[in-house]
Amino acid sequence: MDLSVLIPARNEEWLNATITDVLKNRRARTEIIVVVDGAPPLAPIPAHPDVHVLIRPTSHGQRASTNDAARLSSATYVMKLDAHCAVAEGFDVELIRAAEALGPDVTQIPRQYNLHVFDWQCHACGHRSYQGPKPTTCSACQKADGFERIVVWQRRSGTRTDFWRFDKTLHFQYWGDYKERPAAKGDICDVLTSLGACFFMRRDRFFALGGLDETHGSWGQFGIEIALKSWLSGGRHVVNKRTWYAHLFRTQPGFGFPYELSGKDQERARARSRQLWLSNTWPQRTRTLASLIKQFAPVPEWTDAPPVIAKGSKGLVYYSDGHCDPAILEACRARLLTMGLPIVSATLAPLAFGQNVVVAGERSPLTMFRQILAGLEALETEYAFLVEHDVLYHPSHFKFSPRDDRTYFYNEHTWKVDADTGRAVFYYTKQTSGLCANRALLIAHYRERIARVERDGFSRRMGFEPGTHRRPERIDDYPAERWMSAQPNVDIRHGANLTQSRWTPAEFRSPRACQGWAESVAVPGWGITKDRFRAFLAEHSAQEVAA
Repeated sequence: MDLSVLIPARNEEWLNATITDVLKNRRARTEIIVVVDGAPPLAPIPAHPDVHVLIRPTSHGQRASTNDAARLSSATYVMKLDAHCAVAEGFDVELIRAAEALGPDVTQIPRQYNLHVFDWQCHACGHRSYQGPKPTTCSACQKADGFERIVVWQRRSGTRTDFWRFDKTLHFQYWGDYKERPAAKGDICDVLTSLGACFFMRRDRFFALGGLDETHGSWGQFGIEIALKSWLSGGRHVVNKRTWYAHLFRTQPGFGFPYELSGKDQERARARSRQLWLSNTWPQRTRTLASLIKQFAPVPEWTDAPPVIAKGSKGLVYYSDGHCDPAILEACRARLLTMGLPIVSATLAPLAFGQNVVVAGERSPLTMFRQILAGLEALETEYAFLVEHDVLYHPSHFKFSPRDDRTYFYNEHTWKVDADTGRAVFYYTKQTSGLCANRALLIAHYRERIARVERDGFSRRMGFEPGTHRRPERIDDYPAERWMSAQPNVDIRHGANLTQSRWTPAEFRSPRACQGWAESVAVPGWGITKDRFRAFLAEHSAQEVAA
């Protein structure tokens, strides 16, 4: 099968009409998978070889039903559809064609219309009134001779919707004004969020994103969940205006909701949504919500204008897993604060340091890559220095400005100091803590690096430092260059570093990896470290830098 249309249903009066409409308008190899959730269908579902029905004796909720339907599918693509919808002729062919052109990480939303399901026709005069509660008196002839329901089942042409958003509390909103922007003029356009009644993506992508998060509860925040999973994982969420679906809204009296749903249940979904997205705790996130808002800025209630990135501006991305002596962490942070540059800190727990972004995850190379990307996306400068939590940086390090935007630049003027003994060694090496480059170049690199590690796992053949090798495992083909600051930085080795410490040339696999080897009891320009590291650390606190 090419496509499975997933329909979660409970007490749905228009389920069979929805099934019939999909079968009538499909043009690809499309099947329908219905999950009847905890209550028998109001009318028997007609047998059809491409309609598969799972009946659950007890209700598990709309999210769980959608996930169950997806598990029953073996199709390439899945499309979630509410049980009270119509679709365009050939909807499936268009969505599949667009998916093949757009790539595997794109979620599509067909253009949305309201669905006109039926009218009430007066027995006395034949006047018809729009769907809703059954009238008691005709508005035209004022008689009460009775009414007959006439099925219309067509989209309402004046109700077209292409763009949606959410406010700062993650409440869904329509966004009609967005259609005036240049970015909204094509047939396929990026969209911040959607209603949630219909979405289309690859089936393997649906599961890679974790399906629908059942801890939200049965219902609520569907569209926001799918949209933010699509965007924040590094993919896209788009509206395809070349096809459409029409949805029956329950906003009018007379349309009951199929689930017992209290205000408490709705708030549970919203609270879970805010926990995931406003706190940046979704573990598969490779970018921040703030960066997404910037992409669509100005977004009502979020921002008045997109940030202006000053030409040549520089900032710091500080990433820390917290695995270090607090005295070292505090001394290194204090020095960074004196450098006069904007700082974004990306940490595993909240930290009052610069603009803080919390990245969920256990300490690992992948988590570190996610931290770096989150910091880069939140920073608002043209160039970024990557700074580590256990390096004492010299002010001359930040005087450097990249000579071009397609090269990774590494400051190799770094001495390594043993926090226990104060022993100091030097050799030429490119390391992430000395990296400076164009922020957009770094963002593209770390997005691809994260995707590669998520797909294939981390291998040291890939390395940690962008641009430093030509092995097949490299992320991209941009070069790296070396530079030397006027005074060195001090890389503190303390036993909890993510990478291995080496104190003799014999510990290296190749002599080329430790060129320029030197040993000393002091760091040039900084002072003696041997047997007095704690005193050395105190001497080079923020107060000394400020002086």
